[in-house]
Amino acid sequence: MDVITTPADVRRIASEARRQDRTVALVPTMGFFHAGHESLMRWARAHADMVICSLFVNPTQFGPTEDLASYPRDPDRDIRVASEAGVDVLFCPDATSMYAPDHGTWIEVPELAAPLCGATRPTHFRGVCTVVAKLFHLTSPHVAVFGEKDWQQLAIIRRMVRDLDFNVEIVGRPIVREPDGLAMSSRNKYLTPQERQAAPQLHAGLLHLQHLVDAGERDAMVLARALRSWYEQHLGLGTKDYIALVHPETLAPASRLEEPTLAAVAWRLGKARLIDNLLLQPHP
Repeated sequence: MDVITTPADVRRIASEARRQDRTVALVPTMGFFHAGHESLMRWARAHADMVICSLFVNPTQFGPTEDLASYPRDPDRDIRVASEAGVDVLFCPDATSMYAPDHGTWIEVPELAAPLCGATRPTHFRGVCTVVAKLFHLTSPHVAVFGEKDWQQLAIIRRMVRDLDFNVEIVGRPIVREPDGLAMSSRNKYLTPQERQAAPQLHAGLLHLQHLVDAGERDAMVLARALRSWYEQHLGLGTKDYIALVHPETLAPASRLEEPTLAAVAWRLGKARLIDNLLLQPHP
């Protein structure tokens, strides 16, 4: 595996692969790899001739009071994990090579970025879209692979690709969970033992919601109240950021579940802000 630090070098390598008619897969990450990241890399390895994984803690997607400085990092382990997962090129730029001092160009998808995580992180998805677009330009991938834990991000990237005619297929891959159901996240490292013990209730509440749907409940407001009550009873720690039932593509609020509907939650447990989701299936 090659470890590349400059945009010019990764562009050269990706362009050469394209000239050789090799399919290129991109896996954008911020590092501190866990099994969820590995699953994206391994899917890319199975579906492309060249796998490029970017490892870049992108400063433009962090708000002024967020955890840019303390975001978990372990580059030596990340290099080992990526190599073992079959990555060909690990692209590890620094901020100065990705953003000029007078950088002032942004890409936004405001309609999809406003709700859910965007309500409390108003500049987050602007930074995500901009850096992902830059990575697409640098690596010209045939396919880019993202995790479904960040469902809103995935929906926004898909809309950006559609609206700007990027010639890349966007693939979303299922959430990878710990044995107790907690969605894997680099920020899980922030959890205290007590918080870690409580955190799986986020997923348990979503499963409870599917049971209610299976029993015939279709009113989105009733379901949201039921999930809130579940967390009050079973979670007991932290504070709610949001509980929402939305259309999986438009992220518009749902009123009744007549088709698959995304239940999305964000919860603050100490230093950690955890997100999770489940696509509810209202079977006839």
